[in-house]
Amino acid sequence: MSVSYRFTHAITRKPSTSITAGLRAMDIGTPDLAVMQAHHAAYIAALRSTGAQVVELDALEAFPDSVFVEDTALCLPEAAIIMRPGAPSRLGEAAAMAPHLAALYADTRQISGADSFIEGGDILTTETEILVGRSARTNAAGIKELAAVVSDWGHKLREVFTPPGVLHFKTDCSLLDGETVLSTKRLAASGCFDGYKIIHTAEGEEACANTIRFNDLVIMPAGFPKTRDALVKAGYELREIGNSECAKLDGGMSCLSLRFTPRA
Repeated sequence: MSVSYRFTHAITRKPSTSITAGLRAMDIGTPDLAVMQAHHAAYIAALRSTGAQVVELDALEAFPDSVFVEDTALCLPEAAIIMRPGAPSRLGEAAAMAPHLAALYADTRQISGADSFIEGGDILTTETEILVGRSARTNAAGIKELAAVVSDWGHKLREVFTPPGVLHFKTDCSLLDGETVLSTKRLAASGCFDGYKIIHTAEGEEACANTIRFNDLVIMPAGFPKTRDALVKAGYELREIGNSECAKLDGGMSCLSLRFTPRA
């Protein structure tokens, strides 16, 4: 069974009313909470349609960005590793996620170095390796500490680099299957996916690079018809979900869930 895109569980968190104060690289408008809630419900329904158990946590009003749960942890079959977000305002989100993961995993670990910063949005797990992108939110110390943790289970970690001006590594890429990634041309040009099959996002549709493969579905943001058609032609089963409001906060499909199969 694939460890990188077939899952039995997912964790999500309801968007808070404080989401309008969420972090953003550029102000392109205030998120509409009601629209975001509708999109979030459709997202959860898509996850559940695959047969997965989806845990929907209550909103955390003290943390405007807490809907983006992916940044709080890396979930491997062997253990959940609590991250140490690079945005100081988000450190409490990781702490709040820890007990929920402890309820589902026999083993949980934590990135704890005072100089270590790392967020889940910079981590792409494939069948053969864990790619971690250095970014404004993930530093060399955080990557080094994570590499030491995952080595306990024989996982190979490779440090790569997020393009300048791009928030997270997975802003520009996602896993489609065991050997294929969806990537922007600017990221693929770095050579970080040498050895993988690459499907490029269409020109002008770079914002849809952040999709997720979840069991038999590829869940992608709505509104990117050329890339959608390329994925359909490649044989993927798609589900398009509205992402207009999360996009105002630099959020995408992967950001909204932790996806995993805890090993018994």
